[in-house]
Amino acid sequence: MDRSDAQSPQVETARILAEFLEVAITSVVFLKGLYPSGAFERRRYMNLVVQRARHPQLRDYIHSSVSSLLLFIQKGLVERVAVIFSNANNVPLERYVFKIMVNQSYGSMVEEGHLAFSLRSFLIKLSVSKSLSKVLPQGCRWEITAYFRSLPQVNTSKDAELWIPTDTKQWQQPPLITPIKSMSSDSLSVQLYLENPSLLEENL
Repeated sequence: MDRSDAQSPQVETARILAEFLEVAITSVVFLKGLYPSGAFERRRYMNLVVQRARHPQLRDYIHSSVSSLLLFIQKGLVERVAVIFSNANNVPLERYVFKIMVNQSYGSMVEEGHLAFSLRSFLIKLSVSKSLSKVLPQGCRWEITAYFRSLPQVNTSKDAELWIPTDTKQWQQPPLITPIKSMSSDSLSVQLYLENPSLLEENL
């Protein structure tokens, strides 16, 4: 019997990954302290205590951003999802980058428990990674940015219309990279790392 698209390993893997990304991005934003602690509430996810945004607009921005990527993650079009913190002039100060690869040739059943356990370790690592990042100045902004392996056709998906080119400036020099966590399985590979401007960049 042919496996239907709704039950394909890529669909299941993308669903688990998107759920994780929503929690992980919220954790990053909480970690950076741009909002008062009261803007978040404690919830349990994967048997861990995590933060969930209480403000509807903040929660909806994170949820809708990740949800609109789901189809493209399934198809292997998304290479990286980044949380970018910038100053008032749109110059990036720090980037948390999730580099992802959903195996398009994987054809077996996805072991959700095994995959969830691997992703759970990222949330544990994130919770103790504050010392790796820099203190942000007042007036910072942040955004979720997706980097596509190939651009999706706008006329084939309404979700593609939600993604527009970013106004955030790019660094001219290669960034300093700090690895945080990585995992690799037959169906999914994920790397999480921190990018900061190089000393040369800061002196430009």
